[in-house]
Parts: sequence; C-alpha cells; structure tokens
Amino acid sequence: MIRHLLLMALAAAPSFTALGQEWISLFNGKNLDGWTIKISKHPLGENFANTFHVEDGILKVSYDGYDKFDSQYGHLYTNASYSHYIFRVEYRFTGKMMPDAPHYVNLNSGFMVHSQSPQSLRLDQSFPSSLELQFLADEGKGPRSTGNLCTPGTHVEQDGVLKTQHILKSSAPTFPAEEWVKAEIEVHGHDLLIHRINGVEVLRYQHPRLDPECTIAPASDLVAAGADLKLSSGHIALQAEGQPVWFRNIEIKPLPQDSSKN
Repeated sequence: MIRHLLLMALAAAPSFTALGQEWISLFNGKNLDGWTIKISKHPLGENFANTFHVEDGILKVSYDGYDKFDSQYGHLYTNASYSHYIFRVEYRFTGKMMPDAPHYVNLNSGFMVHSQSPQSLRLDQSFPSSLELQFLADEGKGPRSTGNLCTPGTHVEQDGVLKTQHILKSSAPTFPAEEWVKAEIEVHGHDLLIHRINGVEVLRYQHPRLDPECTIAPASDLVAAGADLKLSSGHIALQAEGQPVWFRNIEIKPLPQDSSKN
C-alpha cells in the first residue's frame, strides 16, 4: 500500500500550465479547501487539536489545544503539485513556542516546495523531503536573517557547486516577530529557484535533488519507489513546527516551462 501511494504521488503532474499567467489565490479565507493536513504521529488528514484553522480570513497555526508538542511537526499541503511558478505568502509570528519543542523552533517556521506528497509520508515522519524557505524573526540576540533555505532530504547546487549543508543563509535582514513579512519563491522546475523577501532577492540556487541518505526526511522511501533523484516538481506545504504563526495572501502564478533565468 505504501509503495502504491508513493508511485501515485510520483506520477502527479503540475496542475495549471494551461491556466495562463495570472495570480491565483490558494486560500479562500474561509476554510482549508484545496489543502491536505499531515501531522507527525497522526493519520493523514487529521487536524490534531485544530492546529491549522481559519480565523478572520487568516490561516493560523495554533497550539492552544496541545498539552505538549511531543515532536508533532505538521504541514499543510496543496492538493496539487507544481513545477514552474511564483509562490508568495505573508507571514507573522505570534505567541510563544511550545516549551518542549527544540530551541531552534523559536520564532521559526516556513513553507516547503518540491515536496513529496502528504500521502507518501510515514506516520511518524517529521518533515517531507523538500526545499524549505525558512521564516525567522528577531530573538534579540543579533542578526537572524529570514528567507534561508533548509534542505530536509535534499541537496542543491549554487553556481555549479553541490551544497550538502542543511541550511543556506540568505542576505535578508532581521525582522521583528510581530511584523507581517512577504516571502516569495520563483521556481523553474529543476533549473533555478529564487527566494525574495518583501520583493528583494535574497538567495538563489539550482538543480535540487533527493538525498537518499538523509534521516531528517527519509527520501530513501521515494527512491525505493522509483523516484528520480532530480527534483523538478512537487507540492507546496505550510509549516507548523511548534511556533504559532499566521499566514495570509497565499497566491501562486504559473510560469512558462522555458522561463528560467541564468
């Protein structure tokens, strides 16, 4: 059954190449239609303790219903898979991190692209194999740039050099926790990905690939099911990793297949 789900996920094609080049809202401001929840240690689709919910037109990640975090990392996945596009969202941190979450979770969240499908995750898997545009905010301890790249189950290249570290730092400034920040990624399949914060480019990289040896997100499952190591498409996923965060203005714009920049 697991292998069947993985193969189905690998066969999923980008969904909107024929829709033109206008911005499309992925969030209706009312509910989670068009999205699928997967929280570690819980079945697919179970919104444990109302982690993801909509209030006043804002998509909120909340831990009000948790007794403890207990490594229950969660992600909210688009039902569709995408390849060439620009995705943008505004985020704002609020409240306090869960006391038993790892220290790095403080004022930390993000979204994933080129992600494996939620159907293909193990029950207790914390993170999908993907590329994360990381959100960070000021802890009062010095510079803490937002818009970094984290690579659970993946590697990328920069200017022809393979990068195997988990985090690639961006050039973005440090923002206060309560401030709304616009995060954007421009994705050209396997060829090029660009991070922007408030409209300014802060990071670019190329040629993402699966890392079968990674234990953070077991890409070995995907490879065993027949996945190409080269990442060219995948789902988008909003993160819930122990820090309350709000999302709004969640939009995507399709790009032509031959639009990559050097």
